Amino acid sequence: MLPTLRNSLLFPSLSDEFFGKNLLSDFFGKSIGFDIPAVNIAESGEAFEIEVAAPGLSKEDFKIDVHNNVLTISSEKEEKKEDEGKNYRRREFSYTAFERSFTLPDIVDFDKISASHKDGILNIHIPKREEAKEKPSRQIKIS
Repeated sequence: MLPTLRNSLLFPSLSDEFFGKNLLSDFFGKSIGFDIPAVNIAESGEAFEIEVAAPGLSKEDFKIDVHNNVLTISSEKEEKKEDEGKNYRRREFSYTAFERSFTLPDIVDFDKISASHKDGILNIHIPKREEAKEKPSRQIKIS
């Protein structure tokens, strides 16, 4: 059963697999805000953990949704800057947005998913249902 669980882990969206992580930023350049944050995914006997590296973003910048076994992490952030001087005026703005989706296996306890944010890292804790958690091994006595 363990290989089946490992094969059904969190899958990146089809667009991530097809286009690659940074297709738009590699094509247009990194200054237009199309970078997709790096993601680490780990599994233990109790849960899955997702870490999203997003320096410069606060917890208010993120939106996390779960619908039909799909976890979606997204963010939109707009910044505006204006400088005025004696003979000049400059206005700059930047817009950063991304979305990542992961298909969750049926062994997840969807009601207990939680998230936290600290030091530019978004952590998402995805616990497994009780019946899916690894049980300690036991020796069976032969009669």
